[in-house]
Parts: sequence; structure tokens; C-alpha cells
Amino acid sequence: MSYQTIEFETKDKIALLTLNRPKTINALNQKMIEELEQVLDELQSHATARVLILTGAGEKGFCSGMDMKESMVALFEASPEMIYRAQSRASRLFYRMRCIPQPIIAAIHGAASGAGFSFAMASDVRLITPEARFNAAYINIGLGGADLAGSYFLPRLIGSGRANEFLLTGNFMNATDAMQLGFASRMIPREKLMDTAYEMATTMAGKNPLGLQMTKEAINQNLGVSSLEQALHLENRNQAFMITALKVDHKPSS
Repeated sequence: MSYQTIEFETKDKIALLTLNRPKTINALNQKMIEELEQVLDELQSHATARVLILTGAGEKGFCSGMDMKESMVALFEASPEMIYRAQSRASRLFYRMRCIPQPIIAAIHGAASGAGFSFAMASDVRLITPEARFNAAYINIGLGGADLAGSYFLPRLIGSGRANEFLLTGNFMNATDAMQLGFASRMIPREKLMDTAYEMATTMAGKNPLGLQMTKEAINQNLGVSSLEQALHLENRNQAFMITALKVDHKPSS
């Protein structure tokens, strides 16, 4: 399928999704939302893709956030109901990212602001370059600092103390901060970023695909679990299911 604002391809069980509006530092607009919805729907039942790499086109950055030139004109002419629908649709992307079975490796260079920050947070693993930087830009333009799942993800990723600081000030988290706070997994030179992402994706893709899916599911569920007992219950259920599946797969033929 041909897309206008993204690129999507699958090779050797690894899917690559590239935000492709480099002139705007891959800003999120309505067309990109529509195309991302299509891709995420496809990935939900994709026959071969086991891992997804998410990155941004161009050298300037990963994603600069919402396309304000497009959005502000539309929003000032919209009713409160229309604004709420548009907001809900955009925010749903980050829930969809958590729902697809494939682990998501975000390969991030340069700025990841606003929605770009949320794309990073909603991914399973974040690989960054020394130039990467992140901020919840919304509060800097007169909006609330909690948007597009940021108030859910960020405290869980780095703790509420520093998360509150970034959400309330709109200040940037630089690459060194991201590593020290445990937000990112690895910091890699720009020229090695995609090679490293593919190496990690290849390792994941070599695992049992159902095991990958159920691990992501358990992580999702246990992010908000209220007790250790509930977390163990889910893990035990998943492992019992996987052991049963392995027994079936390796049952000797008669």
C-alpha cells in the first residue's frame, strides 16, 4: 500500500515504520493519524511481522509533535465536540501501539517533542543518539502538560518526581538524562542507530512469537496492577499456557 506521510515495510519478520514528513520534522497531522491507524490495524493480525521498528525520516529529528500550522487553524474553527473527537482519535494511537502484539523498538535521533515524546514512551524499547532530546511541549503553548498518554507513561518509566518536573515545565530531557533516568536503553552514534535497532529486532524475532506477544501483554497489564499477587497470577497463567503450547508443538508424531 502507498502512503503519503509514512513508510511501512516488512522483511525477515521485522516491520519498519518510518514517520515520513521530514520537512516538518515528521510532525503528526490528520493524514498521518489516518495512515498510522491503518498500519496499526494491519499489525494487529499481521501474518509474519514479529517486531516493529519505529523511526523518523530525515536528519533533523524523530518527530516534532503535532503539526500546529494545520491543527490550530482547524481547531479554532471547530466546536468543543469536534475538538474532543479529534483529541480522542489522536490519543488512541498510543493505546493502539500498546495493543499490537509486536514489541516496538523506537530508534530516535534529534528532537522527540509532544506527540513525538509520546511515540517514544509508548514503545517497548528506546534506542537514542547523543543528539536525542524529549519534551512534553504542550504546556509551552498554553495547554496542559499531561497529553497523549504522557501522564500515564512517564511516571511509570522514570518515577513521578522527575516526570512531574518535565510535564509541568515543558523542559527538555537530553540524551544523558534519558540514559541516567532509565528512559532509554542504549545511546548509539547516529550512523549505527538503525543497525543496532535491527540487531535487537533480529534477536527478538528469533524468539517464540507467542512468547513475545504474551510478554508484552503481561508488561502492559502489570504496569497498572494493584498488587504483586495479581502480577504473579497473570505471569503464572501465561507461562502455564506457553508450556502447554510447547508440549503440543513438540509432541512426538505417532
